Amino acid sequence: MGTVAELWRHPIKSHGRESLATVALNAGKCMPWDRHWAVTHEQTKFDGSGWFYCRNFMIGSRTPKLAGIWAEFDDVSGMITLRHQDCGEITFNPEQNDAAFLAWVAPLCPADRATPKAIVKADGRGMTDSEIPSISVANLSSHMGVATAIGHPLEMERWRANIWLDGVAAWDELDWVGKQIRIGEAELEIREPIVRCMATAANPVTGVRDAATLGALKNTFGHQHFGVYAVVTKDGHVALGDQAQVL
Repeated sequence: MGTVAELWRHPIKSHGRESLATVALNAGKCMPWDRHWAVTHEQTKFDGSGWFYCRNFMIGSRTPKLAGIWAEFDDVSGMITLRHQDCGEITFNPEQNDAAFLAWVAPLCPADRATPKAIVKADGRGMTDSEIPSISVANLSSHMGVATAIGHPLEMERWRANIWLDGVAAWDELDWVGKQIRIGEAELEIREPIVRCMATAANPVTGVRDAATLGALKNTFGHQHFGVYAVVTKDGHVALGDQAQVL
C-alpha cells in the first residue's frame, strides 16, 4: 500500500512540531508525548480529568503565528526547546516552569484575542483534537493534490499529522474508515476523516496565513477533509521506511 515517509509529534498542543525517526505505539493510546501538554487561556474550562474540546486551549486557528513554532523534546530530561523566527529560542521544563514560556510566547498572541495562562496536561492521554485517543495519518499524494489546486508548493507541516504515508493514491485514505491497517509492527483502526480548520492556512515558518487550504479542499475536492484519525489496536514500533497496508 505504501511506506512511512514522515513521523511527527507535537509535545505542546499547537506550540511546535518535532520530526521523529521511529516511535513505539501502544494500543488505545495517542502517539507518545504528542499533545501531551496544552496551553490554557482566560476562558478555559479544564480540570485535568481527561479530554477537553480544543477551544479550551490556545490553538493555531485562533492564533495563527503559533504555526511558526518548532520543537525538540527530551523525554529523559523533560526539557523542551521551542524556536520561532520572531521570538528566538527557549528551553524549559513544562512541568516546572511555565512563566518563562508564557513570556516567550506572548508576542505571538494578538492583544485582542485569547492570551496564554498556563501549561496543563490531561490524565492518561494527549490532548488531541479528537475525543478519541487518536493518531493522525496523512497521505503525501493527497497533499500534492491540494498544492496543485492552490497553484504553488505547500508545506506538509501545515496539516500537523503524526504519520505520513508515501506511495498511496490520492484520497485513498478516506476510503479506509472502518478498516484496519498495519504500519510497521503496529495495527490501527481508521475511525474518521479529519475535518480541517483555518490552522492549515498558516505558514509553518512565518505563522502568516498565506494559503487558501480550506478553499482548495472544498472547491476542488468537495469536502473539508484531510487525513484520517486512527486508534492503535496492536502495539508495535513504526519507523521511517516501514511498510503500510490495509488488512
